[in-house]
Amino acid sequence: MRRRGWGAAVLAVAAVSGTLIVQGAGGGDAGGSGGDGGSGPIRTSSATAALTVADGGTSARLDRRDTAPFSMLGITWAEASARVSGTIEVRTRDTARHTWSTWLRLDGDSGEGERGASRGGTTPAWVGPSDGVQVRMSSGASRRLPEGLRLDMIDPGGTASAMEPAGFVMDPADPTGEAEPTGTADATGTADATGPATTEGPADTTSPDPSSTRTSGPSSGPTDSAEPTQTPTQPSTGSASPSPDVSAPDPASPTATVPPAPPSTAPRPPVTSREGWGADESISPEEPGYLPGGKIKAVVLHHTATSNDYTCAEAPALIRAVYAYDVQQLTWRDIGYNFLVDKCGTIYEGRKGGVDRPVMGAHAYGFNSETTGIAVIGDYSDIAPSKEAMTSVARLAAWKLGQYGVDPTGTTTLTAGASGPNYFRQTWDAGTRMTFPVIHGHRDGYNTVCPGDAYYAMLPTVRAWAGGTVEGLKLDSVTGTGVSGTTVLTDTAVTVKWSASTPAALVGRYDVLVDGEVAATAAGTASSAEVNLAPGTHKVSVRGVHQSGRTAITEDVTVLAEPAPALTPPATTTPPTTSPTTPAATNSPTAEATTPAATTSPTAPTAKVTTPTPTASPTTKATAPADTTPPVFSTQPNLALRTGTVSTTAVPLTLKWKATDTKELKEVRLTAPVARTYGPTVTSASLTAKSGVATTWRMTAYDRAGNARSASVSGTPVILQESAATRTGTWTSKSSSGYLGGKSYSSSKKSSSLTWTFTGRSAALVVSRAATSGQVYVYIDGRKTATVDLRTTSTRYRDAIWATTWTAAARHTVKLVVVGTGGRPTVTTDGLVYLK
Repeated sequence: MRRRGWGAAVLAVAAVSGTLIVQGAGGGDAGGSGGDGGSGPIRTSSATAALTVADGGTSARLDRRDTAPFSMLGITWAEASARVSGTIEVRTRDTARHTWSTWLRLDGDSGEGERGASRGGTTPAWVGPSDGVQVRMSSGASRRLPEGLRLDMIDPGGTASAMEPAGFVMDPADPTGEAEPTGTADATGTADATGPATTEGPADTTSPDPSSTRTSGPSSGPTDSAEPTQTPTQPSTGSASPSPDVSAPDPASPTATVPPAPPSTAPRPPVTSREGWGADESISPEEPGYLPGGKIKAVVLHHTATSNDYTCAEAPALIRAVYAYDVQQLTWRDIGYNFLVDKCGTIYEGRKGGVDRPVMGAHAYGFNSETTGIAVIGDYSDIAPSKEAMTSVARLAAWKLGQYGVDPTGTTTLTAGASGPNYFRQTWDAGTRMTFPVIHGHRDGYNTVCPGDAYYAMLPTVRAWAGGTVEGLKLDSVTGTGVSGTTVLTDTAVTVKWSASTPAALVGRYDVLVDGEVAATAAGTASSAEVNLAPGTHKVSVRGVHQSGRTAITEDVTVLAEPAPALTPPATTTPPTTSPTTPAATNSPTAEATTPAATTSPTAPTAKVTTPTPTASPTTKATAPADTTPPVFSTQPNLALRTGTVSTTAVPLTLKWKATDTKELKEVRLTAPVARTYGPTVTSASLTAKSGVATTWRMTAYDRAGNARSASVSGTPVILQESAATRTGTWTSKSSSGYLGGKSYSSSKKSSSLTWTFTGRSAALVVSRAATSGQVYVYIDGRKTATVDLRTTSTRYRDAIWATTWTAAARHTVKLVVVGTGGRPTVTTDGLVYLK
């Protein structure tokens, strides 16, 4: 990331009064409509309005006014290297509701851009479909603001997405109490949104003459698609000239010829091409550049720091928005990232040049010349990316590194193209050779929080998935009739079941080993296999083979295999012969058992033809415990809210239960909405659930004999915004993408209170916390229950700091009262969550 806080959008036109520059992308009929089609570029357009500078150049503003529709904005200036450490705030008017938002603060440091860029700017912000805007800006000191300040407004070029950004929620009324501005009739363009195509074609390098008046770009006939699809792209071919500049002063320039696309030791994942997400190549006509050494030595992981509240069908618009802002507003030559991944796991080609080539990106200042950059769309400061997204990142990293023989789990040495510190305050000079993990975070080489705390904590998992062994491999069960000590008693035909935490897409295969030899092989997507054993005692295990070739093997399970007993003949028939060489075919469980010559090795995968021991008695298995009683849930599954970080997609919950058995409980499995297996002594688990969605948690308890009993519990977490509370005293509205819904209430006035009323069986208080935070009293149904201290050593947003649970759902009130703690009276609330 380049310290961004945007969501999804492409470009639009805004007809504002005052100084206004309108620019378009592409050419064609201005009255046409664009769409998210996959057969060609998507028309984009943008508008800019100059800010009025005052107070000797230390402040600037754009008065509230009407505009044509737009969905993303940013503030840019003429000095590309300048940073603004003061306050930059914007507010917009929602197109549908005609209400004004609270003030949203923009980050004045969008990170290092490309050398040769003519403008610098803030991180762009996705604000949703809007038709009004206001800006205020201050340097916060005597230092002058940069020259050439302007507001850049961007629209998708079709029907604006209805996605509401988490960091920009509209107030029902103007928080300033000012009268609603009178609006002018604004023309709006419409188009149908479609999913991306996924074939990578040659870039369109035609470049119309840029104009300061509105133009429109080519529009393709869209096909409707609810979600983006992936099909493998074809390697790009042909020659390319080097880009004249590179991002950051790296020591070498891109290579002047197209380097080869070497084969990889890892499979190539599907990648949606630039054409698939609608890139208009005419706005960045320069040829791609390639790594000077022609080799990728490391993968740098990023997050885009945008809202997570986007649908996967909107991801192409998100990418086009960043592309347009980078190229048309900040005057970069192309989008900075080499690849982007959405939360559903779809991989998108970023900077052009060929997904199978070592393309030089502009994503890791000082280290671009030896790396490739992968950005997951969203903000992963508090929550980790989805498993789907991380799986795709691991697959992509393994493939790209495998092209150059680089181990994803190893370390590498990179030469710094620029001096600087990183997030951990490590400093270096240009030319320094530095050691990094092969797969590392942006913060390891630059002073940024990217890729977010939660994502950064998951990097060891990404490395292991990309190039390690099969993680978490466990032999779950071997089907049998009972257990004698640690030995499973079973028939000769068994089913072996296993599980692993490494995603199936990264597993090459599984081998079932009997006495150390392969008895069966299954695909990496499998979780069980059938094996036939020769009578006798065997050691059974499972070996997982990662796509890298590395292996992991489970612990052995001892199995005593005994042939199934002969069927008891009817009383009216002649007893079967007891000849030791010719078992009676009418009494054999299978006809296969009548062919002694077919007996095979006990380790063969097709060992179904083993001959039963002729002297076996139907009562041979009497040593197995005759257990037919299923386990019981002595404590039925139940849910409660718990402390932790809250989001609309992940509300912290605790699931509790207790299962017992008359003999021996083996395990308890959670089968829905996620799959987990817990040992016999485990009675609770920390989980998360989506807000506003009724979820049923299903569990099954198993004993050692294979008996089972199921139980379930349902619940719906509901987030109540602070605006839903009854207020007393003084409260100030605050805005940040870190807050739930983008807004919170803050107060330092003693005895100020917020009261929520709801019907539920559990509740949790959500706050934002810092080192200067104060204390609150918590009252439940009018009775003081707790004093909660919000102070913490590190800033935390959306933190469920206190929770309570009742035995049954009922109507309750929860009241928060500001204590007014000496020296740190301020508290910031972020709503209440309850479970119904």
